Amino acid sequence: MWRRLNSLPLFFSQVRRADELKICQAFCTEIVKPVEGESYSRRNSPFVAFVLGGPGSGKGTQCLKIAETFGFKHIGAGDLLRKEMYSGSENGAMIQKLMTQGSIAPSEVTVKLIKKAIESAENCKFLIDGFPRSEENRIAYERIIGAEPNFVLFFDCPEEVMVKRVLNRNEGRVDDNEHTVKERLKVYKAITLPVVNHYAKKGKLYKVDGTGTQEEIFERVRPVFTSLRLST
Repeated sequence: MWRRLNSLPLFFSQVRRADELKICQAFCTEIVKPVEGESYSRRNSPFVAFVLGGPGSGKGTQCLKIAETFGFKHIGAGDLLRKEMYSGSENGAMIQKLMTQGSIAPSEVTVKLIKKAIESAENCKFLIDGFPRSEENRIAYERIIGAEPNFVLFFDCPEEVMVKRVLNRNEGRVDDNEHTVKERLKVYKAITLPVVNHYAKKGKLYKVDGTGTQEEIFERVRPVFTSLRLST
């Protein structure tokens, strides 16, 4: 259903550096590997892309553009947790208590919410935004879901650019100040970059330059999804 690519010349025409070409070739090899002998359920499993990047890298904005342009369902792990928190459920009360204490929800809880969102959606193509944040998240996802993501889209952006964007976005968040943003970036580098490196070694990572305007960044993202032939 989804393990086919078209317009490969277009895809590779966007790649100018040798290291990017190597990543793209590995990515394409993974997507177009033969399906002979695969089970029906495997061939019809959801197509899942993790979307990672630091605070202010632009991943949320780009997810909205990808979802609108290519028909993906955009799932934000943080949004799912907040929705569950206000649902009145037992897990919701636990999540609220943890957040009040400054802690995060257990990986298993987050993954099960993602699993439920995937299974209840009519779509078969998903962008998981901002997850996994740690190796513990990644391991829990692969254990509970029983599969790896199809690929990982990573927005690579200099720290000074991310800090500037967060400070200028005026969302009214109490943690949108320079000191807190830099602390969040330290945590991101310590616990999320190992996840990025893991998938890079497996040939599942597609790195995108996250600098420039929203439109410029999306033009770097577009070839990845244009080259995928996915049913809706």
